[in-house]
Amino acid sequence: MTYSGAVKVGGPADVHELTDLMISKVAVGPMDNNSYLLRCRATGEQLLIDAAAEPDTLLRLIGDDSIASVVTTHRHGDHWQALAEVVAATGARTYAGRYDAEGIPVPTDVPVEDGDEIAVGRVRLTARHLVGHTPGSIALVYDDPHGPPHVFTGDCLFPGGVGNTHQDAEAFARLLGDVETKLFDLLPDETWVYPGHGNDTALGAERPHLAEWRARGW
Repeated sequence: MTYSGAVKVGGPADVHELTDLMISKVAVGPMDNNSYLLRCRATGEQLLIDAAAEPDTLLRLIGDDSIASVVTTHRHGDHWQALAEVVAATGARTYAGRYDAEGIPVPTDVPVEDGDEIAVGRVRLTARHLVGHTPGSIALVYDDPHGPPHVFTGDCLFPGGVGNTHQDAEAFARLLGDVETKLFDLLPDETWVYPGHGNDTALGAERPHLAEWRARGW
């Protein structure tokens, strides 16, 4: 089956099979959050991005191989409702952006700075600190040696715009600036974007609209 990235709460995961990494996307919870299970194909090690809700659903997705790590993209509660249960069941290391860790009730084992690498088996993800939606949101970039990059953006970038900054002009300018300089300026149009809610997109689909977003202010 071809991966589409279109998932629904209560429905099955959609699996994106890359050469070195398998990405399983599932929608959970009342706010239609996306959680992503990454599996290194060489070692079988797994990492979960955003234990958002429905711990039973996430633990079934994780399966008997468990997870080594769980990354929380930012402090907002809809992205960590299942974190305590998942960590208790798996013993996974917890990662979050250094400036959001204090807002997550489950202790963060590894506070993440901009440019830090997070491993899942032999695969390396690079964290990018994006300010504006929250003080310490992070995106995770997988620079696939066999194809275009992949980036998990949390609530900082969606199809059609950046994340909500609640009409705070300064926060919006900072978020758009960070998204431009740390994602659009560094990564090609073919980069696959996996957001915290809703469907996937690509940087090339969004790039023509950057000036429009800046002009409208959201």
